[in-house]
Amino acid sequence: MTESTLELRPAASASQPHLDPIVGGRVELQLLTTLKCNLKCTYCSLGVGDVLGSQTELKYDIEQLAAFIDKQLAGKEIYVTFYGGEPTLNLPLMKEVMRRFPGFRYQLQTNGTLLDNLPDWMLHKLSNVLVSIDGGEATTDGFRGRGVWRQVQKNVAHVRDRIGGTVTARVTWGKPETSFEELDDLAESFDYLYWQFVADEQYGGDSLERRKEVLVRLIDKFFNRTDKLYPLIPLMGMVRNKVLPSRVEELCHGLTQCRVSTHILNVMPDGRIFPCPDMLYDPAMQMGEIQGNWLKCSPLQPHPAMPCESCEAFAWCRRNCMKNLHRGYVQGDAAYRERVVEPICELIRFMGREIDRHDPQAWFAEATLPVRKQVADAEVYEYVEIMP
Repeated sequence: MTESTLELRPAASASQPHLDPIVGGRVELQLLTTLKCNLKCTYCSLGVGDVLGSQTELKYDIEQLAAFIDKQLAGKEIYVTFYGGEPTLNLPLMKEVMRRFPGFRYQLQTNGTLLDNLPDWMLHKLSNVLVSIDGGEATTDGFRGRGVWRQVQKNVAHVRDRIGGTVTARVTWGKPETSFEELDDLAESFDYLYWQFVADEQYGGDSLERRKEVLVRLIDKFFNRTDKLYPLIPLMGMVRNKVLPSRVEELCHGLTQCRVSTHILNVMPDGRIFPCPDMLYDPAMQMGEIQGNWLKCSPLQPHPAMPCESCEAFAWCRRNCMKNLHRGYVQGDAAYRERVVEPICELIRFMGREIDRHDPQAWFAEATLPVRKQVADAEVYEYVEIMP
């Protein structure tokens, strides 16, 4: 299949029922166990359209989920991410799914405050745990509430040696005041650090320049050693895409690496399925349902209004966040485009230039075999968005 074919790939319809809604051999089943949460983070995307807390009771059962998997996902390699709200508030569902489908891989995305409630057998089966933490104590508690940072750190330390896979700090980089030292500490204390530039109006004034100063230091440290990997997933992913460009095609077939166009299914507690967890408020985004046992292609696909193909970053970025692009360009939200989408794209282009300044091909050639393997093939790429 050529790149141009991929770009024009249409959504499934009644007249074209043969198109597979899942592109490729893998599918990520992101189960929102509940939309209830025990925290009130200031930037929560589920607050849009009053989604957060709107569904707390499950409207489908395990046999309906199994029937959906058998019909719609047959022959696919399936991995499950437990998501929310705070997914551990519905521990019975997590247990039921893990027992019913013992051959699947599992990830948990959690705020970490209840992580110590999971039994050992569940912790052992987790391939990755994404722990939401926003930096140091002052930054995290500022977004999440007093005492949260200490509680999360305590819980992670308590269970870490019982988790079967990796533990990743998931940072929403909100305020421009977030420092290099805060992010560096997380990178050194967790297996991986993943950050996402906040999709909010936090880019005015000197915000971009302040973030760029931190990015320069992070990128400098990434390239400072060839015998040990500095485990920042956005940098790992960008470097991989630059030194091994074919990898952009492998997991996401040249489409967005956030997976919403190809193989992620976000299942709401009421059984409705959406491609993006940040767009659960939009009925037009629905792509399936568990109880009705139906699934169609993701509506979040490349669109002529998106300017990405002319961007210097396109070859390795591949549109980054489709939700941002859809809202800013397809829906024509000019204020959101100018205040959120374009600043984030500028930061990503800046990161690409800084990476090139370090000659990533030469660095990769000098890196030890374990470092090269981790950059090329880290399993964690399948669980996160790669691009910030």
